[in-house]
Amino acid sequence: MNNSGDMDGMAMGPPSNGTGGGRITMNHQHMMMHVTFFWEKSAEILFSGWPPGYDNLGMYILALVIVFSMAVFVEFLSSSNYINESNVDHVIAGLLQTILYGLRIGLAYVVMLAVMSFNVGVFLVAIVGRLLGFLVFGSRVSKKSSYELLLLINFINGCIV
Repeated sequence: MNNSGDMDGMAMGPPSNGTGGGRITMNHQHMMMHVTFFWEKSAEILFSGWPPGYDNLGMYILALVIVFSMAVFVEFLSSSNYINESNVDHVIAGLLQTILYGLRIGLAYVVMLAVMSFNVGVFLVAIVGRLLGFLVFGSRVSKKSSYELLLLINFINGCIV
């Protein structure tokens, strides 16, 4: 404990009106880490100081787009089966499958860590990204003809815009 009664410079902040919840603040570094969901554009996601430009809406939106893209890509890797073992040596096919599996698991953990920033926007884009990725790459919809899939993607784009 230090002189102010805090343990190692960390203090639990008081609960707020329900939008910010409890926070852990670092007295010496001016760092704040939320321990409940909150909705702000001034969130740090994955790295200290990222997105750059603290309290910048454009950089926050860019961070959300990156998390969304990673979530869609995780679903793409989950459903991809592009390694045809009949044309490739079994050892090479096994190594390629292992590398793709490692990439998929690593990206899934990065998306999970982004969600652990407790920012509601990050949580929502991660969920929507995984859902859209599953719809396009993993569901029965993706097994239909490419024309029907193109119509569905155009419909989704029309709903988003």
